[in-house]
Amino acid sequence: MHVFVTGASGWIGSAAVDELLAAGHEVTGLARSDASAAALQAKGVRARRGDLDDLAGIRAGAGAAEAVIHLANKHDFANPAVSNAAERAAVQTIGDALAGSGRAFLLAAGVAGLAQGRPATEDDPSPARGPDSPRGGSENLALEFVERGVHTVSLRFAPTVHGAGDHWFIAAVAAIARQKGVSGYPGDGTNRWAAVHRTDAGRLVSLGLQKAPAGARLHAVAEEGVATREIAEAIGRAFELPVAPIAPDDVAEHFGWLGSYFAMDLAASSIRTRELLGWTPTGPTLIEDLDAGAYSL
Repeated sequence: MHVFVTGASGWIGSAAVDELLAAGHEVTGLARSDASAAALQAKGVRARRGDLDDLAGIRAGAGAAEAVIHLANKHDFANPAVSNAAERAAVQTIGDALAGSGRAFLLAAGVAGLAQGRPATEDDPSPARGPDSPRGGSENLALEFVERGVHTVSLRFAPTVHGAGDHWFIAAVAAIARQKGVSGYPGDGTNRWAAVHRTDAGRLVSLGLQKAPAGARLHAVAEEGVATREIAEAIGRAFELPVAPIAPDDVAEHFGWLGSYFAMDLAASSIRTRELLGWTPTGPTLIEDLDAGAYSL
């Protein structure tokens, strides 16, 4: 199958592309730079230069493929409205390009805000609707295309997709700890973050393309929830730093833009996903990665 992948050279995308190639698929990847294009071509991937603002290029890439996997995101945490608008426009463009074709459209989503006081499940609909909501309401927008003849599948990734080379949330928490000289956790540290190793996330993407029915919501979650205190303690061990609670009123100042995320309870289940796909995570846990020095390099 010829698969067009946005974010193909990114943290999750590069792992997903490896799995797609291993499964025998032909892959075209959207590349924002010459370096990204070269990295893709070295794997045997056809590179299409462009970014999320290049809607004509995205439309052409989607139209020429038998399936689309949309993993790119601007991740502009300082100005989320920019990311949300770009995400919604890209999803609308891909959906319109695939309408009536029956072709697969898999897109990245998350587990934040799905449930309160319990782990989120695949049955929980996203409350994000409309252009001003998180991710521009892209998951619900994409799922609406099922009625227009698109085989849409939502890929809900755990808030931390971890591993050596990760530069996202856990790397940011570790960097703040080193800067402040203390590995902090919000409040009593009992709020939890779901987690998945990058290799397991990449394998789930490939299995989702092969097996998931239209309208499915898949959870790329290996660990239902790791307490933020445990995360802080592991970071403290890794960098030989003291570990301390950060009072709720001080979380925003201590963690900056990351504070609102690190203070959230983001536990999630993947029981239905494992049963549906036959997916069994085999990578190291988040704490195992931290203890092994994955974030000390």
